[in-house]
Amino acid sequence: MNPPTPADEMTDRPPPAGGASLDEAFRRSAVASTLYLSGQPNRDVGLADLGPAATESGLLWVGLKEPDEALVRDVGRRLGLPGRAIEEIISPHRRPKIIEYDQLTLVVVVTVEIAQDRPSFGDTQLLIGPGYLLTIRRHAEGSHRELRSQLAESPEFLSRGSDYVASTLLDLVADRYVEALDHMEGRVENVEHQFLLRGFRELDIRRLYRLRRDLLRMQTAIAPLVEICRRLARVDMRNIGADSRAYFNEVADRVQRIVESIAGLREALAFAFEASMMISQMQQTDITRKLAAWAAILAVPTAVAGIYGMNFHDMPELGWTYGYPAMLAGTGVFCGLLYWKFRRIKWL
Repeated sequence: MNPPTPADEMTDRPPPAGGASLDEAFRRSAVASTLYLSGQPNRDVGLADLGPAATESGLLWVGLKEPDEALVRDVGRRLGLPGRAIEEIISPHRRPKIIEYDQLTLVVVVTVEIAQDRPSFGDTQLLIGPGYLLTIRRHAEGSHRELRSQLAESPEFLSRGSDYVASTLLDLVADRYVEALDHMEGRVENVEHQFLLRGFRELDIRRLYRLRRDLLRMQTAIAPLVEICRRLARVDMRNIGADSRAYFNEVADRVQRIVESIAGLREALAFAFEASMMISQMQQTDITRKLAAWAAILAVPTAVAGIYGMNFHDMPELGWTYGYPAMLAGTGVFCGLLYWKFRRIKWL
């Protein structure tokens, strides 16, 4: 079998906004449009030949990136997609979903990639039909070139059909999830290390909250894919063969572990935040104890000064030569005893 065709190396650029023909838009938006035939060379397929190519015995894989609405409608018409499916493809998606039509199964997957140290979300749509697979990527930079090369070099994959390729694509998406998870795990470890070294400040609390919110967004975007893969593995569908269901079940297990790992990172951040709050409360309590101890010590000379400040005439010690030194010595001794007592109970 021949190596990957030049179409696999096309530049991932969106089609022009307007004024260009559909053929030109297809050439710019199609990352790959290849017909894989067992025992025969792979063949690039143009826009006009999509319909006939989908009915041949091989596998037609059309990959589009950032296509415009007119191109999606034309490609859908040539592949015989129902009108409802075309409208669904054009609509924006924020959550994974699965829709089954007659002779077509649509799977929408939310992709997660790291951009500027934060998760970036896109979507990839997989249209699984008899003899063809249409993938549409929006706001997703990760390509499927490696999988196309593997498909071209392994003829046995062709006999498994578009449903098996779709399961492999979902597994590739799970790999991208793992890459994003590894990056976020490194950030969480940095936060924990920083907390152990010097605690959290106000700016650190803001960063911790943003990091925990990013993890929540990742979990919300990924978690529904588990149920989708379970459904593909267990529910009888027209375009999913019995031989491919086990692969979808494996992908569901992988995604489930990823979701659990994200939940674990969120719990770690929550524990770090709670620990920071507990330490802050302990510090405040310690300061309050010190203030209370010093207030009690200073209350003694304040009380003595208040008594002698009343200027009563009949106070015996006023006529005593050593009355003033004795009063100062008694006050000092009493304050010293209080200081020793508070130091003993670790309030000072």
